[in-house]
Amino acid sequence: MAGTVLTLLLGVIFGFSLNKAGLTKYHKIVNVFRFTDMAVLKFMLTGLAVAMSGLFVLRGAGVITFPNVPATYVAGNLVGGLIFGTGMALTGF
Repeated sequence: MAGTVLTLLLGVIFGFSLNKAGLTKYHKIVNVFRFTDMAVLKFMLTGLAVAMSGLFVLRGAGVITFPNVPATYVAGNLVGGLIFGTGMALTGF
């Protein structure tokens, strides 16, 4: 139960910081795709770097273990990527 509450609390804090940084605004997202405003990309990459560092510190301390990664299905990934990309392109169009 404590893990679930902590997860929800961290998610709310992350969402609040996204909103406070103005990264939920339409023009910010559009400008990322126009390569004129990299604020969203910087924010997300910083979040990923912090999470990755935290996970490796926790693994080094013996608190968590990383699961085995199963083999990937190249054909399925290609088909899924094409469907997703087509949907994103049609939505943007």
